[in-house]
Amino acid sequence: MRLTIRSNIAMRALMVCAVNTPDIVRKSDIARACNVSEAHLAIVINRLSRAGVLDTVRGRNGGVRLALPAEQISVGQVFRVLEGGSPIVECFEANNTCPLTPGCRLRGKLAEAMDVFYDHLDNTSVADLVDDNDTLESMLSIDSQSAMSGS
Repeated sequence: MRLTIRSNIAMRALMVCAVNTPDIVRKSDIARACNVSEAHLAIVINRLSRAGVLDTVRGRNGGVRLALPAEQISVGQVFRVLEGGSPIVECFEANNTCPLTPGCRLRGKLAEAMDVFYDHLDNTSVADLVDDNDTLESMLSIDSQSAMSGS
């Protein structure tokens, strides 16, 4: 299984926001810290905002921040928001054309594996990824990013 770039960007953005909590973080700062385009980031922020994971703040001093404490945002939840509609194999699609479907047991095994995958990630929070992680904190702290870029 391969996760989409959007899930990767989402986790990076959430870690930036968690490291910089309770501050509002500008989209441009997140893009720079995560080495992603602002266009891709905007799509991810929109989806996470609609899912209640991020709060967006408009205006001159606007940006984003976590909508919930980092301990309450599970990696599984985030992946479901961004990957939930993406079938991993054709037989999970509505327009499945695989002729083996009626007798194939692989579909059931893959569904079980996906359940285990998400169950495991449901027990991992954004806080688990950033708390007591000095290396990550020094990389994602907006103050240090601004100092490095001369902003």
